[in-house]
Amino acid sequence: MATPFLNISTYRFVPLTGLKPLRERLIPLCKEAGLKGTILLSTEGINLFVAGTPESVERLLTELRALPGLEDLQPKISPSDHQPFTRMLVRIKKEIIAFGVEGINPGVRTSPKLPARELRQWLDEGRPVTLLDTRNDYEIKLGTFKNAVPLGIKTFRDFPRAVSGLSEALKETPIVMFCTGGIRCEKAGPYMESQGFKNVFQLDGGILKYFEEVGQHHYDGDCFVFDQRVGVDPSLNETPNGQCFVCQTPLTAEELTDDRFREGKSCPYCFKSTAAQMAESIAKRMAHLKELSHPLPGSRPYENRRPLKVPAKFAGQTLREFVTQIFDHVPLEYWDAEFAAGRFFDNQGNPVTPDRRIKSGERYLHASPLQSEPDVSADIKILYEDQAILVINKPAPLPVHPSGRYNRNTLQYFLDELYAPNRPRPAHRLDANTAGVMVIARSKHFAGLLQPQFSRGEVDKVYLARVQGHPAQDTFVCDLPISDDTLEVGSRGASEAGLAASTLFRVLQRHDDGTALVEVRPLTGRTNQIRVHLWQLGFPICGEQLYLPGKKLGKVQTHRLGDAPLQLTAVRLTFRHPLTKDRVTFQC
Repeated sequence: MATPFLNISTYRFVPLTGLKPLRERLIPLCKEAGLKGTILLSTEGINLFVAGTPESVERLLTELRALPGLEDLQPKISPSDHQPFTRMLVRIKKEIIAFGVEGINPGVRTSPKLPARELRQWLDEGRPVTLLDTRNDYEIKLGTFKNAVPLGIKTFRDFPRAVSGLSEALKETPIVMFCTGGIRCEKAGPYMESQGFKNVFQLDGGILKYFEEVGQHHYDGDCFVFDQRVGVDPSLNETPNGQCFVCQTPLTAEELTDDRFREGKSCPYCFKSTAAQMAESIAKRMAHLKELSHPLPGSRPYENRRPLKVPAKFAGQTLREFVTQIFDHVPLEYWDAEFAAGRFFDNQGNPVTPDRRIKSGERYLHASPLQSEPDVSADIKILYEDQAILVINKPAPLPVHPSGRYNRNTLQYFLDELYAPNRPRPAHRLDANTAGVMVIARSKHFAGLLQPQFSRGEVDKVYLARVQGHPAQDTFVCDLPISDDTLEVGSRGASEAGLAASTLFRVLQRHDDGTALVEVRPLTGRTNQIRVHLWQLGFPICGEQLYLPGKKLGKVQTHRLGDAPLQLTAVRLTFRHPLTKDRVTFQC
């Protein structure tokens, strides 16, 4: 038969000195005696709840009673057939019960104490008295005195606020406050008196002492205790209750069998559905995004160091030869001036010269002078989020990746900041001027499962475009190849030697102003594919500044904030979810 355990709890407000030496004595004593629980030491006194064999408990009490002011220390005792604590802690604290109000010193003065038997007599006689429960909300759930007034607090530090909301009439009537063992009331009583309450009493020894001397009279339910027993009944025996260690709510035996109870994760009171959790996470990220984008991160001048990684085919060349080949559209004089200004560095930040012989895989940095970036729209809307993907409604103008004049004012920069330290990876891209739905992989692994779906043509993409002109047919196809080479202002065009491209079109509306609303389904994913195909067919998109009527090219690649928008929107995406493998559809 298992050795029975004694659970003791007690406190005493008394001036204590030599706290560190006392702690050093108590730690080995408790460990050697096999005691577990917590002892709090402070200059204002001691508070403890400890369990062990009767012999070990007596050994601790003998040690404590040798201290000045603790000679008659009498704990409240209850038995259990197991050890309800997992470890032994002896801590030095500013307060043995955290209250945070200066000038309250129970060791000098506290409210009058009402013995348990006298309280029962008052209640038996029906005296006009207010029973005030000073405990936290979750403790009260297991039980309290009949007709007691709860304060609706989460921690004892909320007590002053709760008192300020009590009726002024209570200041003239008798109040008996109570808590688990009495310690809270030692501070709560004097505080209420300081606020003008004239007839304040505290239940001596709290609920546990009342159970010990009176039992269950005038009390409904059990009493919450701060150990693995969770609750004790009026006979001071352990009850079959449990506790959620996320929200601290005590749980009945029935609630412990609820599907929403998950050990260490949730209970019926704090459980959140997947949809609720996602909505909460998205709301937090949207609030963070608002902070990140006001002002825009690229609005202040800064030095940007762009990385340049050396492909194998350039190994052995000089750094100058390398950069002039990969940026062959930039005049050689520009690079010579950049080298002369000392704007190239190795990956450790050390300056490098143009004649440096480079190796495959090396990484160099090109620093631009202090500059700010053009304004963009940061009105990103997160539509969906799970551990594998996130789906957004991208605004315009907003570049997806850093390039040209844009580095911080890009979608990738915002995503990196929102999801740090992880780095989300767009599974595809939209032009800076194109708004609409995008799917983002939460990690490199999931990007490897998403991106190939786009390259294999397995993703169903639907756009809406308002175009200039009325196509003759309601449905039509464009299979013009898209050039892999850039033209003016970074544009692309149709070329017989280009990459295969195919787009399906369906006219939805023809408007009196000479424009038409067209549903667009790109079957391939070439750069600027939809814009180029409509341009080549003679139906440039409304708001277009690059692919102009008459097959002319404009001078603007990325719109300025406030320009008339490019009327092209990605409205729907259907793909296979990388985790569930189900076909899923998202739309904006």
